[in-house]
Amino acid sequence: TTHYLFIVVVAVNSTLLTINAGDYIFYTDWAWTSFVIFSISQSTMLAVGAVYYLLFTGVPGTATYYATIMAIYTWVAKGAWFALGYPYDFVAVPVWIPSAMLLDLTYWATRRNKHMLILVGGTLVGLSLPLFNMINLLLVRDPLEVAFKYPRPTLPPYMTPIEPQVGKFYNSPVALGSGASAVLTVPIAALGAKLNT
Repeated sequence: TTHYLFIVVVAVNSTLLTINAGDYIFYTDWAWTSFVIFSISQSTMLAVGAVYYLLFTGVPGTATYYATIMAIYTWVAKGAWFALGYPYDFVAVPVWIPSAMLLDLTYWATRRNKHMLILVGGTLVGLSLPLFNMINLLLVRDPLEVAFKYPRPTLPPYMTPIEPQVGKFYNSPVALGSGASAVLTVPIAALGAKLNT
């Protein structure tokens, strides 16, 4: 019992680390624009935490228990933002539980071999978590609209989403000139180097 109470306490704290990894993973406004960072941080945090507790207790099922606590705690935070007047989709809750179940299955199937758990289980988490979370993000209602209408109050000004001005940029002579000079620099430099030899 003490083991599982310990897991509850630390899982709650690790949820704070997981959902704020990079300080933008948890929220719809940045989850789409940084999906690679999202996937790496979430996979790593889940695998490291869940494997640690699986090995700590030696009981298959601990990883799913750990992920469930993280999910519940995150849904509470989502409800808190919703109560403050933000839209339901403002917070995208990561999907941890199916990947944690794969960790438990690996631990059970390999007869509690910790090396196979880390190798095979870690690989399964790394492959499955981005897939589950992409499906999760596809269900979010218009993330760009949410990002521009409800920028996070905790964001510093330089990280506040700015609506892209695509037409203005492409019609700008400064942008055209800088792009053309960047493209021409390499062949001109190569030609100059050849003439000097």
